[in-house]
Amino acid sequence: MCVTAVESRPAGVALTPSPGGHRPFGARVKAFVALTKPRIIELLLITTVPVMFLAAQGVPDLWLVVTTTVGGYLSAGGANALNMYIDRDIDALMDRTSQRPLVTGMVSPAECLVFGISLAVISTVWFGLLVNWLSAALSLGALLFYVVVYTMLLKRRTAQNIVWGGIAGCLPVLIGWSAVTNSMSWAAVILFAVIFFWTPPHYWPLSMKVKEDYARVGVPMLPVVASNRVVARQIVVYSWVMVAVSLLLTPLGYTGWFYTAVALLTGGFWLWEAHGLQNRAKAGVTGAKLKEMRLFHWSITYVSLLFVAVAVDPFLR
Repeated sequence: MCVTAVESRPAGVALTPSPGGHRPFGARVKAFVALTKPRIIELLLITTVPVMFLAAQGVPDLWLVVTTTVGGYLSAGGANALNMYIDRDIDALMDRTSQRPLVTGMVSPAECLVFGISLAVISTVWFGLLVNWLSAALSLGALLFYVVVYTMLLKRRTAQNIVWGGIAGCLPVLIGWSAVTNSMSWAAVILFAVIFFWTPPHYWPLSMKVKEDYARVGVPMLPVVASNRVVARQIVVYSWVMVAVSLLLTPLGYTGWFYTAVALLTGGFWLWEAHGLQNRAKAGVTGAKLKEMRLFHWSITYVSLLFVAVAVDPFLR
C-alpha cells in the first residue's frame, strides 16, 4: 500500500518555508489547530453528544460527556492531520485547500506526521483509561478507516469514495452510545445508518460546486465522472433512504413524538430541496442557477436539528 506524494504546486507556493523564514508562534499554533479541521469536528461532536443523552435516557454523567468529547476531538483531529499529510500534493493544486498549513509551509510534513500519530495514540489511551476500551477501539477504528481506507485506498481510485469512506464519520454515533453503556444497541446502529446515507447527499452538492478542483488533481468524485443529472438522481435516492431510516427509531420504541415530528419536518424539507436540485439538473441548469449549495448548507442544519431532537426526546416521553 503506497501513496504518491509529489511536489506539484502552484507557482509561488512553497511546501516549506525558506531558510531563516519567520513563522510566528501564534500563527504556528493556529496552523496546528487547522490541521485538526475544527469545523468538521464540530459536526462529529453534534452526532456524538446527543446519542449519549438517548443512551442515558436523560442527562448522562457530565464528566463522561467531557472526556468523550475531548477524546473525540483528539481522535478526529489526528485523522484529519494524517489526511492532510497524505493529500499534501493534491492540496497544493486545489483552490479550496491551497491555504492549508502544509501547503503554505507553516507546518512541515514531518511535523504534521508526528502530530497526527501523537493525537492518534493519545486519543486511544484517553478513551481507554477515561471512558472505556470499547469506545477506544471504535475511535481508533474510525481513525484508521478514514486514513487508510478512505484517504489512501478509495479517494483517488473510485467515485464511491465518499460512500464507503463516510463510514468513518458514522462511528462517532457508536462511540457516543458505547461511552454511556459500554455496549451496542439497534438505536445506535440506526443512527449510524442515518449518517451513512446522509454523507453522500451532503458531500456531493459541494463536490458539484468544486468539481473542477477535483478534476484537476484526478480525484474521481462522482460529479467529476458523472453528469449533474446522474449525481442529482443519486442524491435523491440516498435522501429517501436516509429519511426512511431516520423514522425507524420510533416504531422500535427508542424515541417518541418529538423526535418523530422533527424527523418528518426536517426530512420533508430535505426531500423538497433534493428533488428541486434534481429538477434543475434535468432541465440542464448549470452554474450558479443550479443552486447545489442550498442542499449542502441545509444538510448541516438537518443533521444538527435531528440530533438535537435525539437529545431532547427522552425528556418529553
